[in-house]
Amino acid sequence: MQRVHSRRTFGLVVLSVILAGFSVEKSLSAQDPVRELKIGIIGLDTSHATAFTKILNDEKAAPDVAKCRVVAAYPKGSPDIVSSTSRVPSYTKEVQALGVEIVDSIEALVAKVDAVLLETNDGRPHLEQVLPVLKAGKPVFIDKPIAGSLADAVAIFEAAKEYKVPVFSSSSLRYIKGAQALRAGTFGKILGCDAYSPCALEATHPDLYWYGIHGVETLYTVMGPGCEKVSRASTPDSDFVLGVWKDGRLGTFRGMRKGGGYGGTAFTEKGIQQVGNYESYRPLLVEIIKFFRTGVMPVSEEETLEIYTFMEAADESKRQGGAPVSLASVLEKARQTVASKKK
Repeated sequence: MQRVHSRRTFGLVVLSVILAGFSVEKSLSAQDPVRELKIGIIGLDTSHATAFTKILNDEKAAPDVAKCRVVAAYPKGSPDIVSSTSRVPSYTKEVQALGVEIVDSIEALVAKVDAVLLETNDGRPHLEQVLPVLKAGKPVFIDKPIAGSLADAVAIFEAAKEYKVPVFSSSSLRYIKGAQALRAGTFGKILGCDAYSPCALEATHPDLYWYGIHGVETLYTVMGPGCEKVSRASTPDSDFVLGVWKDGRLGTFRGMRKGGGYGGTAFTEKGIQQVGNYESYRPLLVEIIKFFRTGVMPVSEEETLEIYTFMEAADESKRQGGAPVSLASVLEKARQTVASKKK
């Protein structure tokens, strides 16, 4: 019995040593520098492309974005939006000076990178541009607007599921500190929110997709998904959209084409709180890098699609003279459009 007991004791000691060694090894490996991510950019017609490249390709980049370099870019953007096409030559030179190789096709780009920033300012070509990325199995961040129509947004997520590749899209306004604190429940339950932002229009896109997305993203960051219907009032200088959530809460978006800024007021069970002002692109970029490294989408497909459904329903309400429009009806119509194209 004594011998058996000794063997057991010895075995336990050995096991403890092995586990201790495993823990140390695991701890040390967690401290090791992460492998460098090679990132590609599609579209050099927005300041986001150059801003992201400057941060990532900085030799003194902070740890939360370190070892992530933009190594290649495909510059082509919109064919018919002058405010976009006019920027491509200067932005191309700017990223080249930061060590980025310019390639002549998306296929050439994805062969050189681990992840992709789809930055084309025009949402209409996003579906076509993202398909080669998804087929290559590369995670992709799609800058706002995710697409030029709700149907294309639906199609992008369907393709992402088909190829089993994560997709993330967001405005940088989601990562205002105040909005994140409200979303996290710092001030208790959200009872309602009034958000606002500039809302320049672009004839090729649904009205709020082009710039109103910033304020609508702020609204959804605070309120969360669950809006059932919207009503819209519109004048040449501004838009006002009222959303009714399924639990009875009200959320509004004010889009301004004169004056204004970014922010909002949140009504909580602990009082009234200001959402805060736009800070910088950096908080969004940090989340993008986390997404590239983990494959975990920071914002769900359901919430992203609801944001674009909210905006497209606002267009429909305008067409109907401000009548309430259900988000479910608008999303169903978009899904039917996608299904009919597949047939």
